[in-house]
Amino acid sequence: MAATPAPPSAPPKPTWDPRDPVRPLLRPTIRIRLTLLYGGMFLIAGVLLLSIIYLLAAQALHSGSSLPFKLLPESRIQLTNNSCPALAPGLSADQANSELAKCFAYQRGAALDDLLRRSLFALLGLSIIAFAFGYAMAGRVLSPLGRITRTARQVAGSDLTRRIELDGPDDELRELSDTFDEMLDRLERAFTAQQRFVANASHELRTPLAINRTLLEVHLSDPGAPVELQQLGRTLLATNERSEQLVEGLLLLARSDNQTFERKPVDLAEVATRAVDQTRAEAEAKDVEIRGECAPAVVQGNGVLLERIALNLVQNAVRYNVPEDGWVEVTTEVLAGQAVLVVSNTGPVVPAYEIDSIWEPFRRLRQDRTGSDKGVGLGLSIARSVARAHGGRIIAEPREGGGLVMRVTLPV
Repeated sequence: MAATPAPPSAPPKPTWDPRDPVRPLLRPTIRIRLTLLYGGMFLIAGVLLLSIIYLLAAQALHSGSSLPFKLLPESRIQLTNNSCPALAPGLSADQANSELAKCFAYQRGAALDDLLRRSLFALLGLSIIAFAFGYAMAGRVLSPLGRITRTARQVAGSDLTRRIELDGPDDELRELSDTFDEMLDRLERAFTAQQRFVANASHELRTPLAINRTLLEVHLSDPGAPVELQQLGRTLLATNERSEQLVEGLLLLARSDNQTFERKPVDLAEVATRAVDQTRAEAEAKDVEIRGECAPAVVQGNGVLLERIALNLVQNAVRYNVPEDGWVEVTTEVLAGQAVLVVSNTGPVVPAYEIDSIWEPFRRLRQDRTGSDKGVGLGLSIARSVARAHGGRIIAEPREGGGLVMRVTLPV
């Protein structure tokens, strides 16, 4: 029986990474460009300074070597300037030599002082030119970083379609730009897939819940149904309604986290008024008074999401209130360049150390505060997420005597 040939061995793995592009040896990196730039600047500054010093020194030598006198016939001396007033006719040789030495020393000192003064002025002028040129060149070198920063800010403002697309030499900044653009491509694909998933999940989850609600309502409308069946139907209907609220809350939370919504001018006063109108019937049933004044406060955002903030806060303020003589106060105003929505209420005393826990999804402080008939535990999480998506924030503070003060600040 013939032997089966052995399978061919796997080819050896390459010792180099094929994904790493081959770079030229003299690649124009930022280090090389900055080295050439600043080296050239120092060289040019040195040449200019040396030339100026040479010219100033030549002028100083010319000024310092000029004689303060000239000899006339018959050995008479005529002064040419006032630097040697003591040099006069009638002096002996020793006296004349001493006065000449003093005169030449004065001439050299004056020339050196003039050279120093002019050198300082030249240095000051060169320093101003060097700083201005260096500032301009630094701005030119760092301009790609400014472009990357501006694009990053636009992306942070929920515009994932922006790209840097930096041109120029193939240096480190070009690599950073290309890497950032590639990351934005992946983020855009991820957010698009998440939005598609949220839309599909919204349809797939709402449809069976809506069918269940319809079937339960049909059976409950039958007057001949047994009492036990009607009680079971009402229980299932309440459970189905809670599931619908939970699905709506989760989908809204995912939508606000995406921060990909159209922004238009929205008046917080109108948003707060609509939220109060929707909650007024529940407040009257619980004997809770809703009061407050809403001044105009226009922000850029999504009206539906901002209305959900106000609605969730007002509903929580009504539901978590005192049994008698309770109240909820809702105000809006523009303060220090920001639109402010404040919802305060009476209610149980909330310890300050438990404030951070109320923002987490499905987190409950106490069972008597967040019972099963008061919501699904997503209201404040949605409110905080929507506020962050609009560039604002929401703060909760315990109110003296019980209850909370919820403060929402949004940029105008």
